[in-house]
Amino acid sequence: MDISLNGYGAKAATFKTGSEVTAGAPVKITANGTVDACSDGDAFCGTALNARGGYCAVQLAGYVKVPYSGGAAPAVGYAALAADGAGGVKTVTTGGRSLLVTDVDAVSHECGVIL
Repeated sequence: MDISLNGYGAKAATFKTGSEVTAGAPVKITANGTVDACSDGDAFCGTALNARGGYCAVQLAGYVKVPYSGGAAPAVGYAALAADGAGGVKTVTTGGRSLLVTDVDAVSHECGVIL
């Protein structure tokens, strides 16, 4: 991509984590002030920036690059996305979140999303 959206509107918060959270993976709220890794089909609140010592920084807004799985790549534009249960996202017809997909890299199986 010839342009960069990195840093656009980025907002993050620190949460406790009750499970092993991987940087870059979508996460969900599971209790007061707590996030965990997503299961397949979960709507996610953001992506983990890092995790250490039972805490996790979560990007809740702005541009993020996330891996995708599933039969077809997400199309650019607004798309319903949910967690795939393996640290990425997938396109869904019901549930998930409607997010703006700004770019898709079919080679690396990653897409840029505005949360």
